[in-house]
Amino acid sequence: MSPDVLVRAALCASAVVIASSVWQQPKLDSPLEGKGAATLIIEAPLQQLFETGSEDETISVPGKVTFKGPGTGTDAVLTDVAVSVRGHTSRRETECTFPKLKLKLKGAGSIKIGTHCGEASDDALSPKYGRLVNDKSPLREALVYDLLRAVGAPVLRTRAARITYIDPAASGPIERHALLLEDDDDAMKRVGGTAEIAMEAFGSVAVRGASADAARIAFAEAMIGNFDWCLKFSPDDIYRCNDPKPLWNVLAFDHGGGKTSLLMKDFDLAGMVVGRHSWFNKVWNPAFVPSKSEIEIEVLSQVQRTRSLFPRAQLDAERRHFLERRTAVYDTLKSAPVEEKGRALARAYLDAFYAAIADDEQYYRPIVTRNDVQVFLDAAGTREACGPKDVMRPGTPVNEIGREGPRSQVVILDAMWRWASRNECNAVQDGPVWIASDAIVRNFPSR
Repeated sequence: MSPDVLVRAALCASAVVIASSVWQQPKLDSPLEGKGAATLIIEAPLQQLFETGSEDETISVPGKVTFKGPGTGTDAVLTDVAVSVRGHTSRRETECTFPKLKLKLKGAGSIKIGTHCGEASDDALSPKYGRLVNDKSPLREALVYDLLRAVGAPVLRTRAARITYIDPAASGPIERHALLLEDDDDAMKRVGGTAEIAMEAFGSVAVRGASADAARIAFAEAMIGNFDWCLKFSPDDIYRCNDPKPLWNVLAFDHGGGKTSLLMKDFDLAGMVVGRHSWFNKVWNPAFVPSKSEIEIEVLSQVQRTRSLFPRAQLDAERRHFLERRTAVYDTLKSAPVEEKGRALARAYLDAFYAAIADDEQYYRPIVTRNDVQVFLDAAGTREACGPKDVMRPGTPVNEIGREGPRSQVVILDAMWRWASRNECNAVQDGPVWIASDAIVRNFPSR
């Protein structure tokens, strides 16, 4: 028997799939679909890798990987494994002292690992991007993937893991929670894609004819409180980072004949994982909801944005889809192997999401749909609240407090990120402002 066949047999015996091409025996379950956490041992000069390859995914070190047999005591030991660092911002030392990894078996594909990032205590977040820097993160992210599957969102296959890392240069082994993730090429084969569409070539959802997946994704990202993603929905879409990056943390696969499928991925910065976003006060006014809950506002922001992206029939169909799966979602949360604080955090996002889509009264809130609506500090309209001749973006929700003459005093939810970051407007983010009363509508999109 050739060495290649022996390796493949060992993989199947331990129920571990490194790539779909390796998978030969359908009677055995893939570890990405198995019950409980997978158990691995990775032996490699990891510190050397982190020091030399943190900014270059093409750099790798040789490693030995042991997959512990589930309940049988039968292990698969792979000695021809290239271990490399992966990810974007997480590779920076200021973000993760233990960045994400990729295991590649020569001639047999790859598997990705979401690591614990670092050794910070409790709920400490990284200073720049706000990652949770300990091994609570992989289990919370595993829960996010499970919840997304429960609502039928298109996502990568994953499984929680417990990994022992052995580095010859370290003082001893460390054991941490981790997350195994399906390789992008395997995901493409699973969904029947013929080629991955690069970010630069994506164009927009409208051009690619991917509206069905895009709608599901837009609601699902709102449900988990994730803002580390982008889809350019139409050629003129200018929301957040869509201009320079029309596709971010979403995979796009060409199926030929004008058909494109989308898959969500990477949720280590989702609200359900990190618990809070340090940039919140630079974007939204907490007074938009009576509770001043940051979670409620984060969820509402993305839920309300969907109204500017899809026709009403499609919006209502998606709401029904998520509501019909509500019991399955909460059952998934209840049984998840996550610490209680993480479970409570996920529940808070789910509660906010289901409240936001539950009925037409909550979902079809007052909104501004014109593109000529100015914002003032006074009812007379003599003092502009933001920049000269600055106007609201269509699709911006408002809560009306009162009226005086032709104007209404409102609290604005900047769901379209008009005044975030480089164009900050403190008047919108800190207090009520005045806008034209006749610009406020509920029936949008119209029946």
